[in-house]
Amino acid sequence: MKIAVIFDSLHPEWEDAAFKREVEQKAEEAEYDVARALMTGGHDVLMIGIGDDVAPLLAKLADFQPKLVFNGCEGFRKNARHEYAIAALLDMYGYRYTGSSPTALLVARNKSLTKKILAYHGIRVPAFAEFHEGDKLVRPSELRFPLIVKPLLEDASIGIAQASVVEDDPSLAQRVEFIHTKYHQAAIVEELVEGREVYVGLIGNDKLEVLPLTEMTFGEPEMGEHRIATYKAKWDEDYRKKKKIKNVFAKGVSDELTGRIGEICSTAFHALWLQDYGRVDVRLAHDNEVYLLEVNPNPFIAAEHELAEAAEKAGLKYNAFIQRIVDEAMAR
Repeated sequence: MKIAVIFDSLHPEWEDAAFKREVEQKAEEAEYDVARALMTGGHDVLMIGIGDDVAPLLAKLADFQPKLVFNGCEGFRKNARHEYAIAALLDMYGYRYTGSSPTALLVARNKSLTKKILAYHGIRVPAFAEFHEGDKLVRPSELRFPLIVKPLLEDASIGIAQASVVEDDPSLAQRVEFIHTKYHQAAIVEELVEGREVYVGLIGNDKLEVLPLTEMTFGEPEMGEHRIATYKAKWDEDYRKKKKIKNVFAKGVSDELTGRIGEICSTAFHALWLQDYGRVDVRLAHDNEVYLLEVNPNPFIAAEHELAEAAEKAGLKYNAFIQRIVDEAMAR
């Protein structure tokens, strides 16, 4: 089958052959892993890197006429907030593509809107408030310290550090101002739910398969540190080694609780209009209450990373995992 793999690239001037040389040399990028899996499966693959102009993308798609576009875009013009626009473009030009719709990508990026929708569906979320630049910062009385302050519209833990956790109103005001100044967007302030950081992968559409639970585990934090998924805890390998932070399969979760987590995450998947695959981040409190933190409609799917490893534990080796995403998209 003819499949175009599209992705944001530092080298949009490269043609398909140049990207495929990187694939052959086993370069470590999610788009190369996906293309390699698809080619191994016998598909006719065209790789298209996207830069600051969508015209070359549209021209190459028009020439290739793929039956499916594997959408690996995480933004446009180095702005992750525009990831929905590429899906919208594919919709407008009538291309079938993998992954979530523009609506899901746009809504799930807004942490406040996500929580309002989830709460409507009866899903427990941390108490929260939203503060825009210029707002008078008055903490609602129901928001109890400690609180965690995040950028409203970022993902991948961008803007989250140990300093994001605040214990008093002056610190809260300072961190909110930092978000406004550095990220030029509203801040969302949530009650910090102490507990286990659990990630739930899902594959499917009307019928969902919940993948084995994974968990971010922490070594012994230093005085004053919190067990939270900061940007460094997720992406800085030296920091992870120093702090003994690992992503592992969750242990000691009963079948009953695993089933309840799966039901909650499946409801969230459908409530936010996700398609084909996604990941849901939850906090499992000491009393086994499940608090849903975020829904990711465009999670990292590189080989040997957490979602692919969860799929493998469920019986889907990487090539089969990518083919499953293709099959789900084609069946819609």
